[in-house]
Amino acid sequence: MLVTGGTGTIGIALVRKLLARGSRVTVAALDPPERVRALFGDEVEFIQADLTDPEACRAVASGQEHVFNLVGIKGSVGIGVSRAASYFVPMLLFNTHMMDAAYRAGAERYLVVSSICAYPPSSLHCEDNLWNGLPRQNDRYAGIAKRVAEVQAETYLHEYDWQAPRIVRPANVYGPHDDFDAATAQVIPALIRRMLDGENPVRVWGDGGVVRDFIYVEDVADGMLAAMERGPVCTPINLGSGRACTIREVAETIAAAMPTPPEICWDPAGPSGDPVRLMSTERAQRLLDFEAQTPLVEGIARTVAWYRANRETAAERTSGLTPKTAAVRPPEATA
Repeated sequence: MLVTGGTGTIGIALVRKLLARGSRVTVAALDPPERVRALFGDEVEFIQADLTDPEACRAVASGQEHVFNLVGIKGSVGIGVSRAASYFVPMLLFNTHMMDAAYRAGAERYLVVSSICAYPPSSLHCEDNLWNGLPRQNDRYAGIAKRVAEVQAETYLHEYDWQAPRIVRPANVYGPHDDFDAATAQVIPALIRRMLDGENPVRVWGDGGVVRDFIYVEDVADGMLAAMERGPVCTPINLGSGRACTIREVAETIAAAMPTPPEICWDPAGPSGDPVRLMSTERAQRLLDFEAQTPLVEGIARTVAWYRANRETAAERTSGLTPKTAAVRPPEATA
């Protein structure tokens, strides 16, 4: 089993589940070996690799029957705009080179991890509606990169009859080992950090009425395993919670999990995005017999507890946005 990006939020949960099953796991990532040993001990084979490089992808894919391609760049909307090329181009390279390497290595299963951000604006995201429009403006770089990966899998099926690809589209994932960096964190880890840092009152954009689909990381990992085992070839499957959740509920749940709950101050003038973004989970239930099991209150409580216990090491996670993987750089100065 190869897990690329196995040191990320989802990757850590997935690798631990594979190890618990007795699988032999290889992890490929940019992280230093010391961090990987701290996460998994000596239970995994680790290859430090820049997976924008096709030669590196071929090396890590060699001999691997099952490939979970979780490598990517997770960050806030601002990162996807301010560093657009360094965000978009490496994701295309991760996807393209890794899938090609897995095909050439004869992998029997290959997981394409797409995203809710690939969908056009809609109140309910159903799998067959992906091509009904472009992704929303703030999601277009990541969304289009994810769409390209899905299409690449289809082309390998149609031209080469490669039966390996399975495709999942996770909703908004949160949990232990998330990105808690103030500059890049998404809403749940960002609010957890701000509240634990003592911000009070906590200012939150919008009026709290925006509805989203949040899924706990352990549930996503279970869904990915189910997709690899039982999912049809090249059939996209949403991995969501199946539950509408307002940002107000999220903020109040996080506040209630604090040692001293802070006051929440809503800023209706601030940007809040689409009013409703939910995922249909009917296909996952029907094809995979999969349903998310972790209630929001429980998932947030676990995430808060993990961050409180690991605040000093939480910043050690490696972002895909590093000089090593920034595919587009400013031109050299000339005289």
